[in-house]
Amino acid sequence: MSKENLFNREAIDKLKELAEGIQIAILETSLKSLPPHTVPMSTKEVDDEGCIWFLSSEKSVHNQNIDTDNSVQLIYSNPKEMKFLTIFGQAIVYKGRVILERYYEKADNAWFDGVSDPDLTAIKVIPKEAHYWDTENGKFINLLKMGISAVTGNSQDLGTQGDLKISIEEH
Repeated sequence: MSKENLFNREAIDKLKELAEGIQIAILETSLKSLPPHTVPMSTKEVDDEGCIWFLSSEKSVHNQNIDTDNSVQLIYSNPKEMKFLTIFGQAIVYKGRVILERYYEKADNAWFDGVSDPDLTAIKVIPKEAHYWDTENGKFINLLKMGISAVTGNSQDLGTQGDLKISIEEH
């Protein structure tokens, strides 16, 4: 697997491709506790600055944890396509109507009583460190490449991995 660190716009584009493509992240909060609190979250958007947005309940354990310590970890995993992403960052909880309307969709009615639900919040994760693994050809092709490598003794390129360096100004 080759290493390719990406910076700024390329890093944001890769982050967006992976996070929105995989869509479900495991959000870890209370990182100083063992075990940390984990919960699956549906990615709403990776914005132009590389920040990741989710909707959440104000009463949730993870929102309460963010209020205490806003350090979070996001883990995205698509083993079928051999695409993975991990992000360490800072989370901010928003209650503003404009933000909530921007991200609320009909499917969110399963969790909330509409965009006016007083329990509805948005979470913005500002990435501080990110790392990705991406095999452009998918699992099947990589298994073939591994088999070829085992038979021939020649190494095969199984994809790329690297750090995503994003400079985000906090607002």
